[in-house]
Amino acid sequence: MDNKEHNETTKSNMTKAKRKELGVSCMLNTEIGAVLAVIRRAPDPNTGIYHHPDENFDASILQALKSLRALLFNPQQEWRTVDPSLYLSPFLDVIQSDDIPAAATAVALQSILKILRLGVFDEKTPGAKDAINSAVTAITGCRLQRTNPAAEEAVMMRILQVLTLIIRHRASVLLTDHSVCTVVNTCFQVVQQSTGRGDLLQRNGRYTMHELIQIIYSRLPEIEVNDWENSESDTEDNSMDSGYGIRSAIDIFHFLCSLLNVVEIMDSDVFTSDENIQHFALVLINSAIELSGDSIGKHPKLLRKIHDDLFHHLIHYGANSSPLVLSMICSTVLNIYHFLRRSIRLQLEAFFSYVLLKVPSSGSPLQLQEVALEAVVNFCRQPSFIVEAYVNYDCDPTFRNVFEETGKLLCKYAFPTGVALTSIQVQAFEGLVGIFHNIADNIDKEEESIPSGMHLVEISGYRPFWEEKPKEENTDTWVDYVRVRKLQKRKILIAGSHFNRDDKKGLEYLKISRLLSDPPDPKAHALFFRYTPRLDKTMIGDHLGDPGDFHIQVLKEFTNTFEFSGMILDTALRTYLETFRLPGESQKIHRILEAFSEKFYDQQSSEIFVTKDAVFVLCYSLIMLNTDQHNPQVKKKMTEEEFIRNNRAINGGSDLPREYLSELFHSIATNAIALFNQSGTPAEMNPSRWIQLINRSKIIQPFILCDFDRRIGRDMFATIAGPSVATLAAVFEHTDDEEILHECIEALFSISRIAQYGLEDTLDELISTFSKFTALLNPYATAEETLYSFSNDIKPKMATLAVFTIANTFKGSIRGGWRTIIDCLLKLKRLKLLPQSVLEPENDSDIANSHSQDEKLDFPSHVPKVAHFRRSSGIMGRFVNILSMETVEEALNLGLSEFEQNMKIIQHCRIGSIFTTSSSLPDDSLLDLGRCIIFAAAGKGQKFSTSVEEEETVAFCWDLISSISLANMHRFTKFWPQYHEFFLEVAQFPLFSPIPFAEKAISCLMKMCLKLLASDFEGVEELIFKSINLMWRMEKEILDTCCEFLLQSVSKIITEYPEKLLTQLGWMSVLNLLSVTGRHHETYDRGVEALIGLMSDEFHLTRTNYSYCIDCAFSFVALKHSRVDCNVKIMDLLAESANLLVEWYRTGYSDPGSCMSMASNASISSIEESTRVYNPLSFFQKLGESLRKTSLARREEVRNHAVTSLQKCFILAEDILFTPMNCINSFYNIVFAMVDDLHEKMQQYSRRDNAERETRSMENTLKLSMEVLTQLYLHFLMPISESPNFRTFWLGILRRMDTCMKADLGAYGESKIPDTIPDLLRKIVQRMKEKEILTLDGEDDLWDTTFYQIQWIAPALTDELFPEGSKK
Repeated sequence: MDNKEHNETTKSNMTKAKRKELGVSCMLNTEIGAVLAVIRRAPDPNTGIYHHPDENFDASILQALKSLRALLFNPQQEWRTVDPSLYLSPFLDVIQSDDIPAAATAVALQSILKILRLGVFDEKTPGAKDAINSAVTAITGCRLQRTNPAAEEAVMMRILQVLTLIIRHRASVLLTDHSVCTVVNTCFQVVQQSTGRGDLLQRNGRYTMHELIQIIYSRLPEIEVNDWENSESDTEDNSMDSGYGIRSAIDIFHFLCSLLNVVEIMDSDVFTSDENIQHFALVLINSAIELSGDSIGKHPKLLRKIHDDLFHHLIHYGANSSPLVLSMICSTVLNIYHFLRRSIRLQLEAFFSYVLLKVPSSGSPLQLQEVALEAVVNFCRQPSFIVEAYVNYDCDPTFRNVFEETGKLLCKYAFPTGVALTSIQVQAFEGLVGIFHNIADNIDKEEESIPSGMHLVEISGYRPFWEEKPKEENTDTWVDYVRVRKLQKRKILIAGSHFNRDDKKGLEYLKISRLLSDPPDPKAHALFFRYTPRLDKTMIGDHLGDPGDFHIQVLKEFTNTFEFSGMILDTALRTYLETFRLPGESQKIHRILEAFSEKFYDQQSSEIFVTKDAVFVLCYSLIMLNTDQHNPQVKKKMTEEEFIRNNRAINGGSDLPREYLSELFHSIATNAIALFNQSGTPAEMNPSRWIQLINRSKIIQPFILCDFDRRIGRDMFATIAGPSVATLAAVFEHTDDEEILHECIEALFSISRIAQYGLEDTLDELISTFSKFTALLNPYATAEETLYSFSNDIKPKMATLAVFTIANTFKGSIRGGWRTIIDCLLKLKRLKLLPQSVLEPENDSDIANSHSQDEKLDFPSHVPKVAHFRRSSGIMGRFVNILSMETVEEALNLGLSEFEQNMKIIQHCRIGSIFTTSSSLPDDSLLDLGRCIIFAAAGKGQKFSTSVEEEETVAFCWDLISSISLANMHRFTKFWPQYHEFFLEVAQFPLFSPIPFAEKAISCLMKMCLKLLASDFEGVEELIFKSINLMWRMEKEILDTCCEFLLQSVSKIITEYPEKLLTQLGWMSVLNLLSVTGRHHETYDRGVEALIGLMSDEFHLTRTNYSYCIDCAFSFVALKHSRVDCNVKIMDLLAESANLLVEWYRTGYSDPGSCMSMASNASISSIEESTRVYNPLSFFQKLGESLRKTSLARREEVRNHAVTSLQKCFILAEDILFTPMNCINSFYNIVFAMVDDLHEKMQQYSRRDNAERETRSMENTLKLSMEVLTQLYLHFLMPISESPNFRTFWLGILRRMDTCMKADLGAYGESKIPDTIPDLLRKIVQRMKEKEILTLDGEDDLWDTTFYQIQWIAPALTDELFPEGSKK
């Protein structure tokens, strides 16, 4: 069964093959018959005369056709294996014959076309190569009949079809390079000849040629490189045996380039035939490049055609062509950039310099400018162009700043000059915005690992600025190298500016900038002179002509920067002399021309000159000829013969070729050598500059391919930042097109994304500029006008939303811009446009909960991470959604009033999150933000219409400060000292008013204090209290105005956070504020309660706060309206605190766990100070002093209790006073002083009228104080008696007894104190005798002294106390 099926399949295939072979035979038979029929047709049917074919045509052609017909149906083998020449030759003979009519030629061409289409043969068929090349030869040599245009046109159409099919045929790989070139040339001839014919033929010809180019160059990637391509010769390897390949591609490309050179300069915009050819050639060249792609780079000779021929024509005609041609030129260069930019570094720079950057700036027709600008925009749209342009050109000292100039050109053209934006301005603006987005999208990547703060770059050492190194694998190292190169270039330009003013200063700046070595390198000087733009050429010439050895070396290195290969002498001399101004001194000219002659002689492309001296002499002669021909003062001009005669025998004794000298003469005569050029960029690309460019391109590093790096992107934008921001703002201001407005906002965000990486000044400028469009900063507009503008114009809403969005998203990079933001915010506050949730004042009664983390600025705290903030889905998406609600129709449908619409916009600004999320701000930005708010609170830059408005604004500012501070408690110690300096600074403002600034500040600072104390952060206490003290010292009256609030705050601190107060300043401030609250009746009771509570807890009464507790207690007791029971309680607590003093004394003076201040350290001076301050004896002295002062109070109960409390203190503090010196000093300072003060006070009252009650009351206290004195003396008698000053001390007691005995109450009668003194003296003397301190047999005179004093004070006691009498 299987065999049967196999046999049937085989039989079927054989049948198909026979049918196909038969079909070919029938087709050939038909075509032969058709050709014969046309040949036999009468040449002129109108005559009616019949002529036999044999009488008119070559018999061999007819015989060949008939012979072929005889073989058709009896083939010996398959047609595919038959030599194609067998059945092609008869038809080709018809085509080539001069006698055959045009109609027969057309039929023969149709026959060839049919044979090729049927694929009768292929590349494997024997004889296919000769056959297909013969077909090309015959068809391209086809005779055309001039007498019949219609027939000729039909034949030309058939020729185009056949040639196309030949190139498409499978056997086309067997075509020779010559045949392919012939095919292309024939097609172009058809295109040319069709100019005066029908449009159809011309279009067909162009289409055919385009198709041929596509087929030919699409094979280029498959063609291998051979040795011939690597040679410099264009004439080697003329063998045509192999199939077509790179040689035909080179020749055709050369032919296409030559088509560009059909017209010199277009003087009009008329679309001429020459212009048509240029455009057609560019279309074909573009097609060839597009299809060949980067494979061109594998073929050196073809690549050289692009480098030299093509680019030379593109640059030459680019600036002087029609808009259509320029557009194609730009497209061609862009295609070359995509595929071959590695090898066109210099050419691309030249194209930008002489075409794209020149056309828009040279006053060219507007259409040309628009095309050039569009090309610039297209280049900028390429993902890697701007960064590669920056790295390859802007960062190389020997190139122009292509990226910077491109960016500034777009800024210039995008900047509005009228009311409405023109199309060219819109185009430039879109290109500029594209640059912003490109940089932003590449610089602001989440996966970017480069630290964002690494923006600084410096030249660490001398590095030759002209030396390039290839890109390294280590990206960081290479990026640093590129950035240093850019810095070198920037410093070279600065040095050039100095050089033009003072050459020595310019060179010195190069040394300081480490761009010149020590000792100096002549090459560095030479390259500085050679490549630094806008240098004074006169100064360069003077340096090069200087006779010093170093300057001669510089001249040699300078000359070595030129490549004169391929130049004739006058071209080389022009190139050389246009870089500097030739000095006027003959010796300098001699040295310069000598260096030039040596270089030119070494590089001459021919052997015309035998010695360099011949070059030198001829150079002098050319300069003289130039002066002669072009100096108007020279009347008789030198002739050609005279010039030739003057230069005889200068070439080693021989004459130079006459033709050479003649060419030089005419060149100089028609085009002067510019000997006095000044600085500036050459206006056009001339042949000498092009040769120089090609020579230089052979030695420089290739175009560097690179990706974006955050640091490079940031540096790139910095070069165009200023013009970009100004242009963006101007476009936003002048346009009313909503789409462009959104593009402006989108560009604004992109710039912000870039500026966050070290371009703080740019971001500040951006914010400041766009804040002007918010309508909030117009100082001359009333509130109503501002509201109207904000409500009825979309620009203020867009600007406001944009500014605050930037403030939220990029706040870490804002510095000075905070001032503008705060000004806008305060204006919104005054306009009542801030939502209630932004500032919701806390009730004083809620102060107990003020330590919670709920903050007054109630906005969402989430801010998208900047790295995720992409313009497609981030900022702009939300921005558009917000503003889409602002149409009047939607607002009406939603029932929103104008005010509600405004509020909705402000809510979307998320103003509160700027401050509540400020913890992410760097220190510098946080300080700048705080400074702006503090200065605004102090009134700087603010104008208030009413005092209420001022108070509200100041309170709002302080709430912002509080929000910032509480959000940054973790680094409070870092930023708050600087904030305090700002407080001191505003206090010095000329018109500063402490009210309401200090009044609002004290409340805000106390709230902050509570939250800080509730936290666990160290070191914040003294900082906040330092500022609190500053505020109430600015205006002490503010303490009385906010007494209730202060009481609640202080009470909370004392009751809940006493252990958090570790510094003297903290306790001093708290207790001082507490004492202030006692002044007011309504707060006195709670204040006393807080104080008593503190003093009642021994754990909270520490050596740090003890002194301030005494002061606070005394201030309460001294109040006129104080309650006696409270005073008694306070004094009892003070007296009992002596126990603590004793305890502290026993444990030592130091106070572990407490600190005197944040600034304290372990230095000797601080230890001594701490010991003095925390000495329990000092505390006791202060305690005694306070009670002594209290003993003078107006109320007797208070005075008396103070005296008894003092006694209690002395008794309890016995361990502190155990030394004689301590006891005596305490008595002197406290007890004696108390007695003296009371006595004097009593005397004062006694001398007043109607003061008997006060006098008697004071008398009672004095009596009590004498009793206390006696008791204390007797208690401390033993330690006191051991003092060497005991006698003096004892006399002091006796003197006070005597004073009291003689107390005189004047008109109020006798004093009762003398009745008490004898008893007191009796007790003292008896005790002294008991203790044997006072004895008759003592060695000192204490007995006698006491005897006589008692006799004087109380004579009645003398006998009783001293029965023995005196020693004497």
